[in-house]
Amino acid sequence: MLKSHNSPLKAIELQASPDVRLGALRSWLAACIKQDFSITPASADASFRRYFRVVAGARSWIAMDAPPGREDCGPFVRVAGLMREAGVNAPRVEAQDLEQGFLLLTDFGDTTYLAALSSRAPDPLFADAVDALINWQLASRPGVLPAYDEALLRRECELFPQWYIAHHLKLTLAPAQRQALDRTVGMLIALARAQPVVYVHRDYMPRNLMVTEPNPGVLDFQDAVYGPITYDMVSLTRDAFVSWEEERVLDWTVRYWEKARRAGLPVGGDFGAFYRDFEWMGLQRHLKVLGIFARIQYRDGKGGYLQDTPRFMGYARAVARRYSELAPLARLLDELEESTPPTSARN
Repeated sequence: MLKSHNSPLKAIELQASPDVRLGALRSWLAACIKQDFSITPASADASFRRYFRVVAGARSWIAMDAPPGREDCGPFVRVAGLMREAGVNAPRVEAQDLEQGFLLLTDFGDTTYLAALSSRAPDPLFADAVDALINWQLASRPGVLPAYDEALLRRECELFPQWYIAHHLKLTLAPAQRQALDRTVGMLIALARAQPVVYVHRDYMPRNLMVTEPNPGVLDFQDAVYGPITYDMVSLTRDAFVSWEEERVLDWTVRYWEKARRAGLPVGGDFGAFYRDFEWMGLQRHLKVLGIFARIQYRDGKGGYLQDTPRFMGYARAVARRYSELAPLARLLDELEESTPPTSARN
């Protein structure tokens, strides 16, 4: 393992341009690697983080650039360690400079689950993802990760009216509509809070899983919390970028539930009750993601996410229609859909 190296350079300020940060990253990498290397863009995400592939001789790494003041590398380092202790294939942190916001990580290659699904059968990939998830959940301990508490759940739900409805649809809810939404949010939060709690990756989806050996390699876990047991499974199967027929989602969820029960996780003996928790937890996530995707567009100026909002609206409407308690939300979502202009008219 490379020795961590704290650069004597002053931490790059928040307002520094990406090119200035790239220069500082190159200097830091030179001190860490101590041989000639090349650096090329690897990926970016919805946050302010950037990733680069660094190659020196026969070795390669991934360098993370997380601007201080915008991002904090500390949680990533901490959760990576927890995952590796749990037997989950998370990147090893080879070197770090938290002051500047730089990490050097093991390289999992280029093949995400999302990319692999275009040419590979999904069932073996998802079976591996379920096994890794169960290992992660079995390692859970209270007081280690932040709690997925009511305040956080409620802040997430508020993203839907604030960013999706107000900014994206440019609509103002009538008092009766707002009351219906608030009542539904209260029920979703109550059900989420009643579930058994485990470690939650919080974005456990095919774009954040890599085809590796052992499989999968798990990324983007820095927002991990201690919360509802169904959350990561619904993230995996009702994804932002690929949809599956309900029969397949049900089959994968049953298989997870059976494996989780055998492993001793607190999933309960009634699959029907578990699946209801799974669906309602998913609905909370769907509303949150609709708001996040709108916020990424209108606050952060990053395009490309709003085109997937119809997928999440479809998930949300399907769940709301299946449960009588959610009928007021189903009506509200139908009314919003009727008021929605074409995407091209808003972008």
